[in-house]
Amino acid sequence: MMHSPRDARAELLALGARGVDWAAPSRTLLDPAHARQAAVLVLFGVLDSTPAGSSAPVAGDLDVLLQRRSATMGHHAGQIGFPGGGVEASDRDITATALREAVEETGLDPSGVEVLGTLPQLGLPVSNNLVTPVLAWWTRVSEVAAVDHREAVDVFRMPVADLLDPGHRVTAVFHRDGREYRSTAFQVGEVLVWGFTALVLDRMFDALDWAVPWDRQRTVDLS
Repeated sequence: MMHSPRDARAELLALGARGVDWAAPSRTLLDPAHARQAAVLVLFGVLDSTPAGSSAPVAGDLDVLLQRRSATMGHHAGQIGFPGGGVEASDRDITATALREAVEETGLDPSGVEVLGTLPQLGLPVSNNLVTPVLAWWTRVSEVAAVDHREAVDVFRMPVADLLDPGHRVTAVFHRDGREYRSTAFQVGEVLVWGFTALVLDRMFDALDWAVPWDRQRTVDLS
């Protein structure tokens, strides 16, 4: 079944209503009492150009907004992620946090963004953040770019079909404190999405029935 952009928006809206079971015990925070509340904007839309080079059960022009964090950041340096950050006292609610951070980091016009809902919180143990993914749809596209290079060095729209391509799915393997960890990951050219962002996308794609079977034994070593 091919999911058109209209289908995708409706399915994302329904997903925001019913939620996702992250099934991620490794995301348990060590100090939840002092966790910082945060949000990321998981923004889907339709590409103006450069559709996916892969075939998948979704339209080739369906995309998701991502950014590459600066290599100088204290946490998650150089990684690909969603726009987002910590809650501030002036934020009306968690969706306001996600939109504000996205504006500050990418320069997008929030008036062209429709919030579709939120997903359950997910822990980021390395920074002790409790993150709410905010689902959104781009109703009117605006230009985006890395606004503050201290935080992000690149902002781009990734075709979802390219992420779903089984040839672009890998398991990232890395070591920390003498232990081996494995993360579902997406490798599209030189873009490697792993960790928190890959987990969110992977679970969402499964819950949306967009996922395509892939070889989980194919690995990429991050050591």
